[in-house]
This record gives sequence, C-alpha cells and structure tokens, in this order.
Amino acid sequence: MKYKLVERGKPGDPDAPKKLYASPVKTGTKTISSLSGDIADISSLSRGDINSVITNLVERIPKDLLEGNSVSLGELGTLRISFSSEGVADEADFHTSKIKGLKVIFTPGKLIKEELKRAKFNK
Repeated sequence: MKYKLVERGKPGDPDAPKKLYASPVKTGTKTISSLSGDIADISSLSRGDINSVITNLVERIPKDLLEGNSVSLGELGTLRISFSSEGVADEADFHTSKIKGLKVIFTPGKLIKEELKRAKFNK
C-alpha cells in the first residue's frame, strides 16, 4: 500500500508544532463495472449478472438501513446508521430537526480485517 507524509497541526492549537503523518495514496477507483469484470473472471457468472446483483444490492441497502436494520454482508462486513442530536432538557422540547449528522458506519468483517493485517507499506 502506498503512502505519503503530510504535515498537520494539532486541532484546536494553531501554535503547536506541526508533525508529519502517514496518509494513504489513492491509486485509482474501481467501478461497479470493473469489479463485475474482475469477479466474472473468477466465477461462472457473466459480467452482466454480477453487475445487476451489485446494482440491486446498492439500491436495496439504503432502504433496509432506513428501516432501522443493520445490513450484514457476511465476510465483507456490516453497515449500520448512526447520527447525533442536540440535547434537550424535556422530551416535549425535542423535535426531529434536532437530529444531525446522519451517516453510515461500516464495520469490516473478519476476512477483511485479517487481510488488512498483512498490508505492506511503500512510500
């Protein structure tokens, strides 16, 4: 895995000395189409079949997340919704407009975690 060194200051302390930190280098982007082709090369399914399944999965996941479900994708990992809200002293004062920062949390599965432990780094 490629990395570069990036100089960063300490958040909240502009006078603190800056330090160098490793940052991953993005070397490209894999699209659904290219992933489908890669998977088709090692399976009995066609690129179109795989592309259709991935596209349908991507369309389905947000619906399940918004219904309050976590979505387990086996060895790939699990997706779940998280958010924060402003605090109120009394329940009657709470309104959904106080909910902020809706995001999706991805927790990698065991296989991905094990593979990441084998990472080798190149500057």
